[in-house]
Amino acid sequence: MLSIGEVAKRTGLSVHALRLYEREGLLAGTISRDRSGRRVYRSSDVEWILNCIKFRASGMSLASIRRLAELVRRGEGNEAERLEVLREHSSHISAEIAQLLDCLELVNGKIASYERHLAELGTGDPW
Repeated sequence: MLSIGEVAKRTGLSVHALRLYEREGLLAGTISRDRSGRRVYRSSDVEWILNCIKFRASGMSLASIRRLAELVRRGEGNEAERLEVLREHSSHISAEIAQLLDCLELVNGKIASYERHLAELGTGDPW
């Protein structure tokens, strides 16, 4: 069992953010309390939080994370719904990657244009 401070260190989230995750229903499990009323986390809670960090970093909405967490909390029998949430997010990530690759192609083309311009001591604007 881990304290909220230990989980904060392991995940890079602040104690405040961890409490927010719990209040917002973003955690897949119920966080237990010790005899003093302090939160105690299991390693599975930390794993879920780390997944949530990646979900957010990849653009998953809080509503989608909340939905996925709710489905996981309900237990077996809703795997098709969980899969749908994850497939939708996968499509979102793929679209983002395609857009970023298009942007990268543009930037790399401009870099090549300026490198040629400078190497040839060209005149005029290489844009």
